[in-house]
Amino acid sequence: MATLFFLIIYFRSKKMNILLLDGGKAFGHSHGELNHSLHKKAKEVLTALGHNVKETVIDAGYDVEAEIEKFLWMDTVIWQMPSWWMHEPWTVKKYIDEVLTSGYGKLYHSDGRHSVNPTEGYGTGGLKKKKKHMLSLTWNAPIEAFTRENDFFEGKGVDALYMHFHKLNEFIGLTRLPTFLCNDVVKNPQVEQYLVDYQAHLEKVFG
Repeated sequence: MATLFFLIIYFRSKKMNILLLDGGKAFGHSHGELNHSLHKKAKEVLTALGHNVKETVIDAGYDVEAEIEKFLWMDTVIWQMPSWWMHEPWTVKKYIDEVLTSGYGKLYHSDGRHSVNPTEGYGTGGLKKKKKHMLSLTWNAPIEAFTRENDFFEGKGVDALYMHFHKLNEFIGLTRLPTFLCNDVVKNPQVEQYLVDYQAHLEKVFG
């Protein structure tokens, strides 16, 4: 317990290199502005806390090799994105497919298995061990849709829904930090409260 306590204190007090990925996108009735605002808030808060920050607005375009270098540089990556049909936007998936696939030999060396025992070790070939990832998500669904057992997501919580996303980060060696979630963003938006809550979340995790 004492060791875990000191590890938490070390992580929270260390000045880190943090990569902010903005997956906001204008599409249909959404203009992507809430995600852009949360992304900007993260940059503001983390810079004020003394961390080094780099950013990419995915929909504005990116250079794959430059993004790989950002992943090599970072201690933590924060994925900011909306939910589109229970999933990340296709632009974020395209970014993942292009950047992480091209990161072979730098971000991961294999799928982790060995010919001696090819059924064991899958997903352990990541080269970013001891680094972190965090999700910041926006949903129209109310929080009760995730927490009530008889509701749409059967009480399993948002992280169960994003297991695939946590696992793709884990594939390159990253462990997860607590997810931040904005709910009811279309039918009952509370933008100022989201920004206040996000600042508190960031200060708790990275302060």
